Amino acid sequence: MPYPKGHKLKVRNKIVESAAQAFRTNGIHDVSVPFIMKGAGLTHGGFYSHFENKEQLVAEACQYAISDTIALLQNIADQELHNPKINTVIDYYLSPYHRDKTEMGCILPALSSEISRSSEEVRQVFTFELERMIAFISNLAEIDLTKGSALLSTMVGSLALARSVQDLEMSDSLLSAGKQYAKALVMT
Repeated sequence: MPYPKGHKLKVRNKIVESAAQAFRTNGIHDVSVPFIMKGAGLTHGGFYSHFENKEQLVAEACQYAISDTIALLQNIADQELHNPKINTVIDYYLSPYHRDKTEMGCILPALSSEISRSSEEVRQVFTFELERMIAFISNLAEIDLTKGSALLSTMVGSLALARSVQDLEMSDSLLSAGKQYAKALVMT
């Protein structure tokens, strides 16, 4: 009995979602194809009927994760009625909740250090997705791309450092300082 129309695309999307979640939490190099496939509820034998290699999956997972993050942040911004939308996004992005929910959080702090050692294809996709994220933040804050780059860099760096320390008080302090500086950057 043949699979219904669209089955292969649904399976592929499940694999990409599983990879994005795994990469957000564990990085690229510590995640195996069997781990990703198991996360998608599949056996690893079917991987190569969907992807040429892991690098192709990394590239698609980056695209998916950034789109997912932009949609989430846009939804958060759209719910704000009184304060500047960018401040609401900064508050969420640099919150303990976002820090602690790595599996659904922004992929930029999770993968930035690994991407420089990835293939040209992955680096090209990551660059394009980073540019999309900078444009989104810049538009939301109503600032130019240079300031938007600085703002996103502040947010990503603050989150990455807050996730990396063991001391919860220090982590919270890094998030708080990042919020303060990010909001001040928008106002200047």
